[in-house]
Amino acid sequence: MFRLAAIIHLFIGSTLAGSGVIAALVSGYDTVYGISIAAALGFLASFPITLLIARKLVAQQ
Repeated sequence: MFRLAAIIHLFIGSTLAGSGVIAALVSGYDTVYGISIAAALGFLASFPITLLIARKLVAQQ
């Protein structure tokens, strides 16, 4: 399951980090600090989502 979760996390992590950066830019946080925080929060939020999806995929098999 770890390999599956790692592969899924590549896609989910980059998607949520990118969405966080876009949300920060739209909100007016256009400094390096604001963009970095938004990307980090998006990346960290992807861990529980990745585990949830990986568990559901493994359970279906």
